Amino acid sequence: QVQLVESGGGLAQPGGSLRLSCAASGFTFRRYAMSWARQAPGKGLEWVSGIWSDGSDTYYAESVKGRFTISRDNAKNTLYLKMNSLEPEDTALYYCAKGGLGADYGFPDFASWGQGTQVTVSS
Repeated sequence: QVQLVESGGGLAQPGGSLRLSCAASGFTFRRYAMSWARQAPGKGLEWVSGIWSDGSDTYYAESVKGRFTISRDNAKNTLYLKMNSLEPEDTALYYCAKGGLGADYGFPDFASWGQGTQVTVSS
C-alpha cells in the first residue's frame, strides 16, 4: 500500500524559509517520478515542482522558480522541497504526489497523494 507522509510545514514570515519532507513507503521509490503540488484556500490545485526518478531533471512552476528547490534521497525513500524567500502567496496545503515510472511526472493524474502539510506565510 502506497503511503506518502508529508512534514515540515508551519508558520513562516515573509522572506523566510521552510523545508518540506515526504516519507514514502509501499512502492519502489527510486523508480518513480515525484512531485509537490499545493492548494490555496479558494483556489485550484497548482503543480509546484517535480523530479524524475533518478533526480536528473526537474520542473518548477513559474511562481516558485528560483525560490524553491526539489530534491530526493532514494536511499532514504524521501522527497524534499526547500522553500526560500517565502511570500504570503505561498500559503497553501502542500501535497506530495507519486507520478509514473522514470520521467513520467503524471500531472495532473498523479497516482497517489499524501494528506498534505500546511504552510502559512504571514507576518
